[in-house]
Amino acid sequence: MDASKLFSKSRIVPVVVIEEAAVAVDLAKTLRDAGVASIEVTLRTACALEAIELIASQVPDLIVGAGSIRRPEQISEIAARGASFAVSPGATELLIDEAISKQMPLVPGAATASEMIRLSERGYQLQKFFPAELLGGVPMLKAVSGPLPEIKFFPTGGITAALAKDYLSLACVSCIGGSWFVPAALLKARDFAGIRELAVEAVGIGEVQ
Repeated sequence: MDASKLFSKSRIVPVVVIEEAAVAVDLAKTLRDAGVASIEVTLRTACALEAIELIASQVPDLIVGAGSIRRPEQISEIAARGASFAVSPGATELLIDEAISKQMPLVPGAATASEMIRLSERGYQLQKFFPAELLGGVPMLKAVSGPLPEIKFFPTGGITAALAKDYLSLACVSCIGGSWFVPAALLKARDFAGIRELAVEAVGIGEVQ
């Protein structure tokens, strides 16, 4: 279940850590109104599943998915909460089998050419590249895309507003994920006006490519 089509409307995907479920809906509406089409809520907090469910049920025009997927059983958990896609920092056969079994679009992670080829063999042409900057960033993606032209990437990790254009200029990059336009401090303060301003700027970066 390739997730490529889910990101066709926006090349900028917010990757967020939600510490309080109470902010989920307001955050989702803010991002949607700024022109964001999808959101990745990472499973790094106790309230992440609740946040996904709130967004899916109350902001249905924003595509919500779950990030930091690392166990097969999490596929069923996020499906039950209304998630439309899953993102993993890596990939195992068990995880892929479960995603296929549950028909959950998955963006599996790859860091080496061998991992990328194996995922391609399983039908995953869109792959997460994480942590992007630590793995070599734009130069690394340029290098691997030469011998692997059929693979598209969803880089996340260390990407900033200043780096976003360079990533999006690559033909092998379908979309990028980042948290720079949803700063933890602004989210904690519930400064949705500030987040909206940053999100509008981020969406604009994607549109000019």
